[in-house]
Amino acid sequence: MNFVDYLVLIGVMLGIAIYGMWRTRARSDLHTYLKGEGHTHWLTIGLSVMATQASAITFLSTPGQGYESGIGFVQNYFGAPIALIIIAAVFLPIYRRLKVYTAYEYLGKRFDSKTRLLGAGLFLIQRGLGAGITIYAPAIVLSTVMGWRLDLTIVSSGLLVVAYTVSGGSAAVNLTQKYQIGVIFIGMFAALVVLLVKLPAGLGFSDALAVAGGFHKLEAVDFSLDPNRRYTIWSGVLGGMFLALSYFGTDQSQVQRYLTGTSLRESRLGLMFNAVFKIPMQLFILLLGALVFVFYQFERPPVFFNQSAWSYAAAHGSGEKLHQLETDFNSAHAEKQFHVQAWLAARHAGDSAAAETERAAALTANVRTEAARVATKAVLRAADAKTITNDSDYVFITFILSYLPHGLIGLLVAVIFAATFSSKAGELNALGSTTVVDFYRHVIKTDATDRHYVVASKCFTALWGFIAIGFALFATLAENLIQATNIIGSIFYGVVLGLFLIAFFLKKIGGTAAFWAAVIAQTLVFIFYFSLTISYLWYNFIGCALCMTLSVIIQAFLPRITPSDAANHSS
Repeated sequence: MNFVDYLVLIGVMLGIAIYGMWRTRARSDLHTYLKGEGHTHWLTIGLSVMATQASAITFLSTPGQGYESGIGFVQNYFGAPIALIIIAAVFLPIYRRLKVYTAYEYLGKRFDSKTRLLGAGLFLIQRGLGAGITIYAPAIVLSTVMGWRLDLTIVSSGLLVVAYTVSGGSAAVNLTQKYQIGVIFIGMFAALVVLLVKLPAGLGFSDALAVAGGFHKLEAVDFSLDPNRRYTIWSGVLGGMFLALSYFGTDQSQVQRYLTGTSLRESRLGLMFNAVFKIPMQLFILLLGALVFVFYQFERPPVFFNQSAWSYAAAHGSGEKLHQLETDFNSAHAEKQFHVQAWLAARHAGDSAAAETERAAALTANVRTEAARVATKAVLRAADAKTITNDSDYVFITFILSYLPHGLIGLLVAVIFAATFSSKAGELNALGSTTVVDFYRHVIKTDATDRHYVVASKCFTALWGFIAIGFALFATLAENLIQATNIIGSIFYGVVLGLFLIAFFLKKIGGTAAFWAAVIAQTLVFIFYFSLTISYLWYNFIGCALCMTLSVIIQAFLPRITPSDAANHSS
């Protein structure tokens, strides 16, 4: 990065943050601080919901996922449109009718205080961990690739987002996210244009897709019934639906975004915006990663994309092995490049038999390049057991820094930080409001003024920000970043969703049965996760089903709930 890149980066980030702080300053009314002005347009809601979910992890890790495994990860989102329709039809009207600040207030109205606190507590644990990952994920990649100090990257980015989130509350989050997502879209489309321009002369878009398909990068749907496969259409539709129901319907970081709408219609339209565009957005990002893979069939990639880890191991006793493996990789890649070019030439000539022969030879050479990469990862792990050998998170940022023009590099790095800020702001805003509304105001200080609660909200938001920064400073992840985030969510979300579905649909279940069912179900999910090898998406369904089933069983041994409880449910 040069001066122009840093000028673009700092200008975009500080400009959006300062504008958000200025526009939403002096919020002293609790309702306005937590929900905004109450006249948010549906498009702002839709963009804010999308921006809260689309963290920097999405734009760093997802292209790497497409590069490494193809676009099959998109199946993870197949259940999202169904979930969003259900939320708009069932969840949203109840939240708006009861005029709740948090989703967990509804659990208190429907059940009792302990169930409300349990739901809020599970959210705080899960989202608190997620907030730390939201900061850590881009910081570890950017600091490694660019040579920045990791601790300074984490602290500086964390403090800036804490400042404007504390200053303006929900209104600041919604306002800034609208501009941040705009920067993200501009940057990603610019990256696609540059990528296509830099493909070899004469290689059209259809050729690029043919190469990606020939290397099995465009297999979007897997109909396998194997429960151990992470991404299939079945885990995506069923497990993904329950994940999306839990996330969009019960996670306060999302609920708080669409409760700011002027009306039920505006909030519903904001959710439908995401139902329509969520899958295309993820597919676009994955396809971008698959096209980066195509690009690297004509340009030699590094044998290991985290060059900092490679250089460290090479300088500390593993240099001879790594250089030999690099030589093997380069030789196999040159052979593959030759066969890919011959394959495309045969394709253009209409010789399908020759094209298939050359494609098979290219795939054989690709096996050799992958073998060299696997052996390299083993050497790196032997040199330093702490080395994360999954380098897919470094693929896209390496492409950006190596091949994009200056100025655009700064914009793409700004995209990563914009995504960090937008997602982190939504999380901190939700963590602060849940802590105040469901714990502080409900249990500790029940009779204070609005101004007192606004100050408390700001303090708790800042506290959660510092906790997230602290977690990020000591975090390490073995998983690909986008998968790590979804794994944490899947462990907790199913049980919380079960609580809400019991509240909505099982009118004869009381608070005690729901509470203990959730406690037992969450314990079992932990046990299953550490003892089974099934796709993590299934834990959304398992946790929800366990919670609902156990509540029915436990309620059978308890007194029937009173008519007033049923009235609370239908109110």
